[in-house]
Amino acid sequence: MVERNLTIYRHTWYLLLAEIFEPVLYLLSMGVGIGALVGHVPGLGDPSVGYVEYVAPALLATAAMNGAMNETTFNMYAKLKVLRTYDSILATPLGVRDVALGEVLWALLRGTVVAIVFAAVVACAGLVHSAWAALIVPGALLIGFAFAAAGLAVVTYLRDWQDFQLIQLVMLPMFLFATTFYPLGVYARPVQIGVECLPLYQSIELVREPSLGVMDVRVAVAAGYLLAFGLLSTALALRRLERTLVS
Repeated sequence: MVERNLTIYRHTWYLLLAEIFEPVLYLLSMGVGIGALVGHVPGLGDPSVGYVEYVAPALLATAAMNGAMNETTFNMYAKLKVLRTYDSILATPLGVRDVALGEVLWALLRGTVVAIVFAAVVACAGLVHSAWAALIVPGALLIGFAFAAAGLAVVTYLRDWQDFQLIQLVMLPMFLFATTFYPLGVYARPVQIGVECLPLYQSIELVREPSLGVMDVRVAVAAGYLLAFGLLSTALALRRLERTLVS
């Protein structure tokens, strides 16, 4: 499955540019533009953290999420319901589990590539000041796995193209409120608890803390959350795909 997707993307690699440009544009408009008005972000233990340095890791986590989710939702829906690609694939020695794990692995790689390219842009802009930032790459891999598996599970519930609006109904508010652009402390405590349960919040914590040179228990908690989220989503997706593809 991974080899098949690599063969296809050899000729359509430029489609990934949109997923790279989107966080770059957010970084320029929100991080640099609004950052000139905000200045420094309080409550992070280091008053020297500028707003653009605060926003950049969150956008990197978002890029990894979107890269993985787009592959296992939009692209996989077409293969599953429109093109019926998997019907012919299952006629080969590959089984449903091979299809599922292959698509998750490919989506994970795609999301990680997008995140790494954006991380290179951030590093070239001089926004990385800690050696702990090297953990961004394995962090992006874990984020890609979690959201690729989630997308694989979600796509089995979609009935038609209009249902993609329901995905955006979840993804957009999560992007806006999961501390992408402002600290958790701006919320009342009951709201903070709800935000802390969001997978994107944990993804941002996993990347932002090392990027800012902070390594504490929150990084381990975020990693454990995303690993459990990805494994549970994979188990659900495998069961759902068995019903969808075999029946």
